[in-house]
Amino acid sequence: MKLYVDTASKQVQVTKDPEPKNDQNGNQRSEKNTGRLMWSTQVFVLDETGGEIITITTAGEKPNVTVGQLVAVEQLEAIPWATNGRNGVAFRAITLKPKAGTSAAK
Repeated sequence: MKLYVDTASKQVQVTKDPEPKNDQNGNQRSEKNTGRLMWSTQVFVLDETGGEIITITTAGEKPNVTVGQLVAVEQLEAIPWATNGRNGVAFRAITLKPKAGTSAAK
């Protein structure tokens, strides 16, 4: 089952430029089925209940977003995980794109 997060009523702002998603050896990870390179982008998500910083993984071309930009997130998926007594939620999206004509710096 896939768990998607509705981002329509949320403000998503880039807080760290996209970086290669690397494995424990420092090599950039690639998507299993397609071989597309994976990227990690840290964002701040704000809604009426407050805000949270999360890291979103995308595959393919490096997202063309920069710190401070408000972005549109296509199909944000929450992926619960548990390993060696640790657990959390990973986030994956199809794309991160700048919202037209928006910037947090005003």
